Amino acid sequence: MTAPVEGFGVTMRARRPVQSLSVGQIDDIRTELGALDRTLTSIEAVLDLPAKRVTIADLEEQSAAPDLWSDQEHAQAVTSRLSRLKAEVERLMSIRVRLDDLGVLVDLAEEESDPGTVDEVRREVNRIQPEIQALEVRTLLSGEYDERDALITIRSEAGGVDAADFAEMLFRMYTRWADRHGYPVDVYDTSYAEEAGLKSATFSIKAPFAYGTLSVEQGTHRLVRISPFDNQGRRQTSFAGVEVLPVTEEADHIDIPEADIRVDVFRSSGPGGQSVNTTDSAVRITHLPTGIVVSCQNEKSQLQNKAAALRVLQSRLLEKVRADRAAELNTLKGDGGNSWGSQMRSYVLHPYQMVKDLRTEHEVGNPDAVFDGDIDGFIDAGVRWRKQQG
Repeated sequence: MTAPVEGFGVTMRARRPVQSLSVGQIDDIRTELGALDRTLTSIEAVLDLPAKRVTIADLEEQSAAPDLWSDQEHAQAVTSRLSRLKAEVERLMSIRVRLDDLGVLVDLAEEESDPGTVDEVRREVNRIQPEIQALEVRTLLSGEYDERDALITIRSEAGGVDAADFAEMLFRMYTRWADRHGYPVDVYDTSYAEEAGLKSATFSIKAPFAYGTLSVEQGTHRLVRISPFDNQGRRQTSFAGVEVLPVTEEADHIDIPEADIRVDVFRSSGPGGQSVNTTDSAVRITHLPTGIVVSCQNEKSQLQNKAAALRVLQSRLLEKVRADRAAELNTLKGDGGNSWGSQMRSYVLHPYQMVKDLRTEHEVGNPDAVFDGDIDGFIDAGVRWRKQQG
């Protein structure tokens, strides 16, 4: 009920102030939408949707073959690639529809002089802008293995227990990043340090272009803080190394003769070196010609751990082949190779708070958010930086 205004015999309703919609507001939002449209059009040209639809049709025909699953590895490769391409096309088409709808909404807002609709458009622009930026970064990934899943190994380096603790912080950072994006993570091996943290951890992140995206994270990471393990509260600098490899596929054809490997079994261990099971299910494989050692202890059986360790070994050997080939090309080019990938990022918690990439100069003042997986800004800057290096 609306109360009558005192002194009058009629009921009067309180009026809301009328908001006006300026020409400048409409022009500003149209300028933003125009810039996003041009970027998206460029992305559509690079990603070549017609070619992707032809590939999807071919993969659908293969997946419908009655004998597809007679070769399980091939079947999984076909269905996985089909699913990935479909998701990529649907994502791009969805963003295009949303962006076109925003143009219609702006026209409607102008016709009806409705500031509320303009506010709605701005909110959607804020949501769609980072999605288009992510797609733009995706167009920069054109390496031989960029579309593969990523195999990541984190190792503690100089700094004692602080370095082991830092390695565990990085492990959590990458798994939280994967969680934020809904990407599955498979942990193959975790080697715990005696006092705290990790000596090393090996895991895969399964996502479209995971290797191309995360390969810019490879290198030495540096942490500066007041050590929680120092009774005198002194500042400590510690280091951890991040290795990122592409996960191997059936087509890679890396032959590993049984005579070239030594397989050792042992009991899985948890934090502090405590045994976590009573059988020798963990597996360590040494590749005798190269000296590469890999281990896996997170699967339930010795057979599963051996299969997982062989997959990791194949990825390491694949990367060695790629690195040897790149070194040969660099020698031929006479540039002596490049040094990117050594110390690449600093995480400073004392005397000030900052995370800074030493290659791209990208930095943020909230280390807590970064350690909680908010690293997209660093990844995007890294991919763009790498592309500029040629």
